Amino acid sequence: MLSKNMGNFDRAARVIIGLALLIAFFALPDLGLRWVLLIGIVPLATGLLGSCPAYSIFGVSTCSTK
Repeated sequence: MLSKNMGNFDRAARVIIGLALLIAFFALPDLGLRWVLLIGIVPLATGLLGSCPAYSIFGVSTCSTK
């Protein structure tokens, strides 16, 4: 199981940013290179799971409870 290493603000920000990028992907069908907006899947997934692999690698945690 993944250990939580993200605080509430960090998680909320990632979910909002991820959703914004994915909404832009579907709302702007004529945008050149719009496939780049699919990167929104990453912050959305990490925000929903509460665990960031990069944080684990570097030993960072924004979670207030251990």
